[in-house]
Amino acid sequence: MICDNLTSVNGVLHFAGQNTLSLAEEFGTPLYVMDEDRIRYNCRTYRNALQSSFGPDAQPLYAGKAASFTRLIRIVKEEGLGLDVVSAGEIATAKKAEFPMETAYFHSNNKTDADIALAMDCGVGYFVADNVEEVSAVNALAAERGIRQKILLRLTPGIDPHTYAAVATGKVDSKFGTAIETGQAAEITAYALSCQNVDLAGFHCHVGSQVFDSDVFLRASEIMLEFIAEMRDSLGYTARILDLGGGYGVRYVESDPVLDIAANIEMVAKSVKAKCAALNLPLPAIRMEPGRSIVADAGITLYTAGTVKRIPGYKNYVSVDGGMTDNPRFALYGSVYTVLNAGKLDEPASFPCSLVGRCCESGDILQENVKMPESVCRGDTIAVLTTGAYNYSMSSNYNRIPRPPVVMVSEGGKTVSLAVRRETPEDVTALDL
Repeated sequence: MICDNLTSVNGVLHFAGQNTLSLAEEFGTPLYVMDEDRIRYNCRTYRNALQSSFGPDAQPLYAGKAASFTRLIRIVKEEGLGLDVVSAGEIATAKKAEFPMETAYFHSNNKTDADIALAMDCGVGYFVADNVEEVSAVNALAAERGIRQKILLRLTPGIDPHTYAAVATGKVDSKFGTAIETGQAAEITAYALSCQNVDLAGFHCHVGSQVFDSDVFLRASEIMLEFIAEMRDSLGYTARILDLGGGYGVRYVESDPVLDIAANIEMVAKSVKAKCAALNLPLPAIRMEPGRSIVADAGITLYTAGTVKRIPGYKNYVSVDGGMTDNPRFALYGSVYTVLNAGKLDEPASFPCSLVGRCCESGDILQENVKMPESVCRGDTIAVLTTGAYNYSMSSNYNRIPRPPVVMVSEGGKTVSLAVRRETPEDVTALDL
């Protein structure tokens, strides 16, 4: 199994100590299942590694875009992480979870004036400002409130992490941030320092997602520290915070490497400390923004098989009662997943097929080249693994299909509870006038 919270018991898949067939029967399908113990373990891994390697001022910020609902944000709060939010909805979720907003960092390349005002009124601690227009708007709205708003400037260090093009965000021509290479980063720094109602706390970068090699963090931190030294020498300003973003990868299939997060963070810390010494810089307070690697392996999705279509000499299809509405990542990125017939793990998987959804859409595919038992049939429970990140958060009501619930398993499988209820057709039409 690709994660140690997955086991086979008499040919039946168990997740976080729970029989998946029983979960599917009790709560129905499609069903998101989350392992609270694994989420807490992953949070502690980051918190302990960052503070051990960088000192007590270092802090991981959970990237809420990976998965955001009230129960989850409460767990993040209890584990002592900060929070990366990107919208009014994520801010509202944090407020409902009674998250300490002074440790929330507000991202987005295009915050509206309404977004900025809401975030300030909710006490968001830091804005991660993407561009000059945003810095200007933050300064003006802060002046109206008689406050100085702390910000980080998001910069692009010009690094290609060689991941999916859609999730590579550190290149010079990215839609995110202000480029160092073009000289614009120096210009926006000078501008931010001139704003009376802005407190420039430091800089932020993010090179991309699903990264298995710390080399990109080493290269990015070197460029960012050299920029910090340049701003010290040219503007007399030394950054207090350096946010290196997120991006560490997770195992979706057996061929993905096993990643030691603590060892990788220690490697980055040694490089950062050496570079600071070489540049005669004080060590900034380090931030990192794990999202996927906090929740991905803490989640699976359960479906019920419907049609099993065999087209001799061509291909086979297994259709399920979910699809791109609860997991659009294959349609968007061609993302790979491990798929299992949850009740037939002891049978040979020799039936090649495409796992497809129920939408009226030819692109509604969950995974190609899946191997199932020859006996796969209507009513079987199908499990897609490692779906804790960017599945619930990217789900939709396409075809007006209600979204699945989220069930949380905790205490080694002893406790099972709803964290998000299943949507109903009435929920889907609730906003219609």
